[in-house]
This record gives sequence, structure tokens and C-alpha cells, in this order.
Amino acid sequence: MSETINRTISVAPMLDWTDKHCRYFLRKISQHALLYTEMVTTGAIIFGKGDYLAYNQEEHPVALQLGGSDPTDMARCAGEAQKYGYDEVNINVGCPSDRVQNGRFGACLMAEPETVAACISSMQAEVDIPVTVKSRIGIDDMDEYEDLTRFIDVVAASGCDTFIVHARKAWLKGLSPKQNRDVPPLMYDRVYQLKQQFPDLHISLNGGVKTLDDVQLHLNYLDGVMIGREVYSNPYILAEVDNRFYQDNAVIKTRAEVVMSMLPYVEQQIALGARPWHIARHMLGLFQGQPGGRIWRRYLSQNGTKANVGIELLTDALEVLLDAQSKAEQFQSEMIG
Repeated sequence: MSETINRTISVAPMLDWTDKHCRYFLRKISQHALLYTEMVTTGAIIFGKGDYLAYNQEEHPVALQLGGSDPTDMARCAGEAQKYGYDEVNINVGCPSDRVQNGRFGACLMAEPETVAACISSMQAEVDIPVTVKSRIGIDDMDEYEDLTRFIDVVAASGCDTFIVHARKAWLKGLSPKQNRDVPPLMYDRVYQLKQQFPDLHISLNGGVKTLDDVQLHLNYLDGVMIGREVYSNPYILAEVDNRFYQDNAVIKTRAEVVMSMLPYVEQQIALGARPWHIARHMLGLFQGQPGGRIWRRYLSQNGTKANVGIELLTDALEVLLDAQSKAEQFQSEMIG
């Protein structure tokens, strides 16, 4: 079994992004950040033909994010998650997409705290692992602080003690999911106030976090911080998480060492039928902000989908990048000299 979860720093569930390959890669950078799956619906788990709960044991601590609103189905799926060894099950009460609303889950459930509470009760009766909730600060015209506290009151009374709050409200009518990530303003103070009002609850914040200094600032007021898109575009932001927030003094891998550490996994997954691009696409941002970062991205993008490509996709990309960095350093040295 995995280590006990420390929820201080986590990586957000992101549809089409945080699959098992992405999580394995991120785990090579941080050993302690809590990783979330993409949202998986109860219907997919109960009726789907694929194995929607599969993951790599190296991913721990890892949480399953579940989409649904039927207490019986949610409890059944939570039980399956526990059998698989997940460290936590999280209920999605934040996604604003039409498809999710039509399935009666995601952010629209903020208008139905009693439904979420019923799911919590059923799930906790089924499992011993934590059952948590990820929500928004409000939806549509239900966006007053009192609306948020009522939601928290009702759900917490059912036994949930951990909430991850995206500090934007969601417009369910008139804005796309993409617009909902940027258009409604971030209201960090509202999440801080929530922690003051509910000191016994574990409250984490999500939304707009771009640096570890941002994380440190929010931790002055809250129990945890969840980082989303910034991790995907700049995954090496996690490199100092273990040292800085978990008192783990392990030597930080260089970006090149992270690449090399991925080779056995890529080889293993190729043998199981995966294509290198399925993994490499999550690594495009590894050298963001570094000399040669564009060369790295371009090489992977241009060669990743070719037929019969193997682990040399990564080794060749790294060689091209390191050569470019060497030439840049030599040029700079000559200019100074």
C-alpha cells in the first residue's frame, strides 16, 4: 500500500491530460504531490468495456475523481476504487460542460448539496479511504458567499471533511468550459474566508496557481493547494515541491535525468501496445523556459506520431536539445570572450 496522503500539494484532474502516462511522468519529478485521475464517470466504470480504473502502482499517492450523482452507483464505484488501491475518491462538483450537466454531475450539483451529501454518506459506508469534494465557489446566480457556505455546511454534515475549491464560479449557461477557466474572476479571499469559518475542515485552493511562491502564499491561509494547467505546460514546476513542502531532501533530478528515467516505462508500454507519442505528448513542456525548449517540443511533435518509432524518440530528442544547448553556450562564451 502507498504512503499516507499528504494533501498539501496536488495536481488537478484534467480531462484528456492527466491519464496514467502523464501521472507516471509527473511522479518522476515529485514523489509526494497528490495526483488525480481524469474524471471518470460511474457509467464508464459500471457499463464500460475498458478498464477505466487501471493505473501504475508507482503513481501513489493517487486519487480517483468520480463523476456521478446516484448514491448507489457512486458507492459501488468507490468500492471498486478501494479494491484497486486508490488512496482517495473525489467527487467532481466543478466541471461546467454541457455533457456533464446533462449527466447531472459536475458543477450543477452545487445547486443540489443534499444530493452530494447523500453520495458522500453512501460512499463512506462502502469504503475506508477518504471521500472528498472538488467544487467551485458558486454557479450562475447562486454565487453569493452564503450559497457556498450552505453547500459546505450540508455536505460536511454528511461526513466529508476535505474540500478542494476552485476559486472561480462557473457559468453553466453561456460560457464554454474553456471560457469558464478564465472569464469568471478568481476570488481567493472567498476561499480563505471559508477556511476561517470552517477551521476543522481541510480546505485546498485551485485556480490560477502558476508558481511555488503562489503556493506558499496560499498555504499561509489554507491547508492545501492544487495546481492545474501550469503543471501540464511546465511540469518541472514540481521539481522543488518535495524539498520545499514535504521536508524531503532527496536530490532533485535534472530534466535530462527525468527523460532517461522514463525510458524503461516507455519500452514497457510499447510492448503492451502503446505508442511512444501517448507518453511523450505529456512531456512536451519539460524544458519550458530553457534553452532548446522549442527544439525539444518540435522534435517530439514532428517525430512522435511516425510509424515504428521507439524509445529513440526521447533519446534522439534529448540529444538534439543538448547539442543545441551546447552550441548556444559556446556562442555565448565566444561573445563574452
